Amino acid sequence: MSLVLLFCIVFAGTFGYFLIEGWNLFDSFYMTIITLSTVGYSEVHPLSHEGRIFTSFLIFAGVGVAFYVFTMITEAVVSGQLQDFLGRKRLESKLETLHDHYIICGYGRIGKHICHMIAKEVPFVVIEKNPKVIEEIDKAGFLYLEGDATQEEVLQKAGIERAKGLVSVLRSDADNVYITLTARGLNSKLFIIARADEEHVEQKLKRAGADKVVSPYLIGARRMALSILRPAVTDFLELVTPTKHLELQLEEVRISSKSDLVGKTLINSQLRKISGAIILAIKKVTGEMVLNPPPDYEFEPGDVLVALGDRESLAALEELAFGRKKLKDFL
Repeated sequence: MSLVLLFCIVFAGTFGYFLIEGWNLFDSFYMTIITLSTVGYSEVHPLSHEGRIFTSFLIFAGVGVAFYVFTMITEAVVSGQLQDFLGRKRLESKLETLHDHYIICGYGRIGKHICHMIAKEVPFVVIEKNPKVIEEIDKAGFLYLEGDATQEEVLQKAGIERAKGLVSVLRSDADNVYITLTARGLNSKLFIIARADEEHVEQKLKRAGADKVVSPYLIGARRMALSILRPAVTDFLELVTPTKHLELQLEEVRISSKSDLVGKTLINSQLRKISGAIILAIKKVTGEMVLNPPPDYEFEPGDVLVALGDRESLAALEELAFGRKKLKDFL
């Protein structure tokens, strides 16, 4: 509204000088501008008595409006720049405090689901270069970094040296390979999961340093085929897959050296009776996976228990495995 009013005043001033003084439109416009801006230049042409009266009214009517409009424009520009600057500073501060976090490269259909599923479990930052997608990430409330994840400096800004893991789910297999190779070079201990659309890319990703390679299309095809061949198995998998209305969960719990389970056998610990959780498998420190562990299996520090149960059962198992509670506390 104020800009429209200013335009009307400039228009009126230009045609006022044009009609009163008989100047051409350019000189009339220039005289109007220097009058409203109060820059102090000399008059374009000598003014008549009527022209001076008109200029006086133009000053009273227009200078205040002009300054108001210029002030509003300046405030908007400065305020926007200040907000952007403060926003970048807050983002940089949050990134600097991240530790043992995950870096999600790409916020497409797969990356979006990953973020929503892990949001309450682990800290993470999303790297995305599409401005429109950045707006979506911001609305979701996730920490993000705008940039190209294939660039080494962008990964460093995301705190890759302090990160626990990286998930590369860009649509381009070549980009995922490059990100994996770069990330492995920056952090040799990083746990890297990468997406592969083509089957032959899996070996390239593993050679580049990926710990896990996932093919969404292959997994989808296997799940659909399993629904045809083994529908009961599919129903079970859907039951233990994390959802909003989850009753059962598959969880992994690492046994601490302080845990009362260390040195105990599966049958002597009475885990099933105490916690209600079912131990499906145990991953040893060596990487060996013990499926359906026998009753005489002896727990060792660092063993990762793959357990099935409800939230309360798994919470009790965690308390025991982490050493926060003793076996006698449950008996």
